[in-house]
Amino acid sequence: MKRTAAKSVPLPVPPPAKRTSRQKERTETTRRKLLEAAERIFARDGFEAARLEDIASEAGYTRGAFYANFEGKEDIFFALLERWMGERIEQVNSLLRRHETPQKRLRALREHYAQLAHNRGLALLSLEFKLFAIRHPESHKRLRAWQQRLRTCGGEILSRAMKNGPDALPIAPSAVATGLGALSNALLLDHLVDPASLPQEASAYLLATFFDAVIQGKLSGKRS
Repeated sequence: MKRTAAKSVPLPVPPPAKRTSRQKERTETTRRKLLEAAERIFARDGFEAARLEDIASEAGYTRGAFYANFEGKEDIFFALLERWMGERIEQVNSLLRRHETPQKRLRALREHYAQLAHNRGLALLSLEFKLFAIRHPESHKRLRAWQQRLRTCGGEILSRAMKNGPDALPIAPSAVATGLGALSNALLLDHLVDPASLPQEASAYLLATFFDAVIQGKLSGKRS
C-alpha cells in the first residue's frame, strides 16, 4: 500500500501591524541604549575625543547599528540634549503637579534646585554643550535655538510656580532660569575639581540662598 506524504503545515505569519510594532520597539530600544552609552562616553572622554565605535560598543552594537539610527556624533549629541531637556522638564512639571498652592510649589522648586549640586552627569553634559558651541561656530545657530528653548521652558516653570507669575520677578523669567542654571553648573564643576574646598552641603546652601535672593527680588537691576 502506497503511503501518502504528510502535508507540511505552514507556520502562522504575524499580522503586519504586529510586525511593525515589534520593529518599532526594537528600534526604540536600540536608540535608547545608544543614547545612554553616548551620555557615559561623552562624560568620560568629552565630545571631541569620543569615538563612534566606543559609543556603539558601550551600547552592545556595531558601527552599522549606530548609523542606522544617527547620522553621526553631532546628531546623537543633539538627540541626547533633546532627551535630557525633555526629562528635566517632565521631572519638574511632575514635581509641581504634586503641590496645590504657589507657596508649596515654590518651596518644592527651591529644594529641587538646591539638589542639582549633586548631579555630576548634568554638569558634565552641560559643560560639553558649552564647549561644543565655542568650538563649532557652524553649529551655533542650532545650539542657540536649543538653548533658547531651554531658557524659555525654565522661565515658564518659574512663572507657574509663583503666586503673581512673571511680574513678581525682578528680571525676565528666562534670565532668572539662565542665571540659576549657570550658578548650579559652576558650583558643581568646582566641587568635582576639589570636593574638599566646596562640599555638596555648601553648594546646596549657596544655591538655595541665590534662589531666595532672586525670587524675593533682593537683587538690584531692571527687568529686561
